[in-house]
Amino acid sequence: MDRSAEFGRWKAQSLSKADLSRKGSVDEDAVEVVELLNSREEFFTTSSCAGRILLLDGSTEGSGVQKQHCCWLLVTHKPCARDDVMAALKGATSEAVLKFEPFILHVQCRTLQDAQTLHSVAIDSGFRNSGITVGKRGKTMLAVRSTHGLEVPLTHKGKLMVTEEYIEFLLTIANQKMEENKRRIGRFYNYLQHALKRETISNSHSKIKERNNPLCTHKNRRSQGKAQGPSTTEDNGRELEDGDGLEISAALFLGDD
Repeated sequence: MDRSAEFGRWKAQSLSKADLSRKGSVDEDAVEVVELLNSREEFFTTSSCAGRILLLDGSTEGSGVQKQHCCWLLVTHKPCARDDVMAALKGATSEAVLKFEPFILHVQCRTLQDAQTLHSVAIDSGFRNSGITVGKRGKTMLAVRSTHGLEVPLTHKGKLMVTEEYIEFLLTIANQKMEENKRRIGRFYNYLQHALKRETISNSHSKIKERNNPLCTHKNRRSQGKAQGPSTTEDNGRELEDGDGLEISAALFLGDD
């Protein structure tokens, strides 16, 4: 199957699926980015989170909290107040952890070049932990990620191990990170718009140049002839006899001038 057609099939299947996230919809601060990417034929998003403050309660394994085994005491995509956390902590029975998770976005790209364009946008916007992966079936994925997260344990076996003053201090930091995260999303959206516009203009100019440059046209016809076999080469020879040679001479002359 043609790669572009296969990518189109993957995109249609992905976008037709139900949203299985806890919220069931795209986060407000990520909507513009997601809609812009999905409106382009070379991209589609597979998952996203605009950034959130979490309070999780559950057992820890190693250095990380396993969310699937945790109780979600609190989750918000907006700045959080101390009273909200203190109220949620009343439900803690084991190891409660306060976390800030920054914006994350997964995008499947039609080509590696498309992924590289998006990767440059992500890095320039401040998402410096972003990366590209290419699967065995040729699926090219870009993950937009940042490193300005936060994770602090608050309770042990349900007992609060820190003061309310310290929790307020942590929330000040988490809320600042949330605001910075929002600014980075805004930069990402603006840079993405400019990059896609440049890409569109560049592609348009390339097509016009190819159409208007006789020398380029001659080279393309020769390469097509070699690729398509003797019969095409013969047809190409007849076209040259009809006047392509004159066009090439004129182009070379203008170039020397």
